[in-house]
Amino acid sequence: MTEAYIFDHVRTPRGRGKKDGALHEVPTPRLGAKVLEALRDRNGLDTSKVDDIIFGCVDPVMEAGAVIAKSSAFEAGYANRAPGMQISRFCASGLDAVNLAASKIAQGADDIVIAGGVESMSRVGMGMAGGSWYMDPSVNFPAYFMPQGVSADLIATKYGFSRDDVDAYAVESQRRAAEAWAEGRFAKSVIPVKDQNGIVILDRDEHMRPGTDMQSLASLNASFQMPGEMGGFEAVAIQAHPDVERINYVHHAGNSSGIVDGAAGVLLGSKEGGEAMGLKPRARIRNFANIGSDPALMLTGPVDVTEKLLKRSGMSLADIDLFELNEAFAAVVLRYMQAFEIPHDKINVNGGAIAMGHPLGATGAMILGTVLDELERRDLSTALVTLCIGAGMGTATIIERV
Repeated sequence: MTEAYIFDHVRTPRGRGKKDGALHEVPTPRLGAKVLEALRDRNGLDTSKVDDIIFGCVDPVMEAGAVIAKSSAFEAGYANRAPGMQISRFCASGLDAVNLAASKIAQGADDIVIAGGVESMSRVGMGMAGGSWYMDPSVNFPAYFMPQGVSADLIATKYGFSRDDVDAYAVESQRRAAEAWAEGRFAKSVIPVKDQNGIVILDRDEHMRPGTDMQSLASLNASFQMPGEMGGFEAVAIQAHPDVERINYVHHAGNSSGIVDGAAGVLLGSKEGGEAMGLKPRARIRNFANIGSDPALMLTGPVDVTEKLLKRSGMSLADIDLFELNEAFAAVVLRYMQAFEIPHDKINVNGGAIAMGHPLGATGAMILGTVLDELERRDLSTALVTLCIGAGMGTATIIERV
């Protein structure tokens, strides 16, 4: 099997996912093109030698439809020989794009692949692609379907996380993200987004609220109590987990991931492919895995997939220097830390989606790049990247510096 190496990665800043957000005026193909342009220009790529472009996109409809990776390649001026494809595994789409690229390289099918994702949540709203998981009783009954926030509150209830616990985690995420920006830790990987006149419209994550404290979060009402109690989803949760008498609703906008626009790209290839283009590898994809998990808890997949991946890799938790877990909701990370007894100073060390936002199809590639930069900054070796996924799934990847 051929090793799959990471040569470079970039991401856009995350723009607030509303009509007044800085990136709202940027069409989805153009947002994806920004990372393709940056990877080409930074690395002197001959784009006719790019074997594939794989983008995650959770809602690939309207302007984000019709194979958004290829649309972005046209927009970026890539050679016509560079193909494209889009994939979706909900929130892990960007990481699965990287994993798919790595598997194609490992099999010898491709030498150079760009993988990542794009989501313009201010322009193509969350859930616009529809789906039977939401709407068809023959699917959502056996899936114990409920809004993800209710599942997050079920996790908090089942594993004993209080409102203070999840709020304290959120405050720390904001603090870490602000510190990372202040110290320039994202500087070499975040590319400014410019308009057609070359004027910068966004050069840092827009969703952040660095002044967040426990008092300000305490003023926010729980976001998912009404759908849980009035919408009947609490009854669904208790049916799946009868050990829970009632749900303690603790999540709200301040301790949940932000809705944002953004794109990310990772340049991968074989040793031979990189040498032919004069590229220096920064890390290799050591292994990756996917798993199905409890559909009612829904967001505990990172625990299950980490166990699977470590076993398949012949590794232990002690072999991992840093962990990066998407902050979909605070309880997701708290449960992961609890399950593996991971100290907080080894996970999400630069903050996460609670502070900076979660552009669904792009986040997996973003956090992989973030932790690679941090491995280099700290002169560490190995990281595990993972995300929870709707409908009860998990994806995880181990990278190792070279």
